[in-house]
Amino acid sequence: MKRLVLISGVSVIFVLAFAAGAFAQSGAASPEVIQFFSFVAVACVIGMGIAAFGTGMGMGNGVRGASEGIARNPEASGKILTALILGLAMIESLAIYTLVTALILLYANPFLKFLGLA
Repeated sequence: MKRLVLISGVSVIFVLAFAAGAFAQSGAASPEVIQFFSFVAVACVIGMGIAAFGTGMGMGNGVRGASEGIARNPEASGKILTALILGLAMIESLAIYTLVTALILLYANPFLKFLGLA
């Protein structure tokens, strides 16, 4: 098992190290464009991290409450489970909205025309 993990780790590092050279384009981007997209990528990572943390806390509290409710009243487990699943779907949608916003900023950034980059 250790050998499989080691081989997988080395393979991932190899792919990440040499993928940029394999997919490089001939034209070089200006430093302003590179800096702008670097800031956008960091902002998306931070935003998705905050969203994942918040939704994880919310889901944990919801599951804890549902578990306690079912433990106290096993006859109501059907209604509690239905409310739990509906609540978890609503909480997860917040993380999905953040992911969609991050992907829009990364790949179809609407602010490029204001910066003169598009």
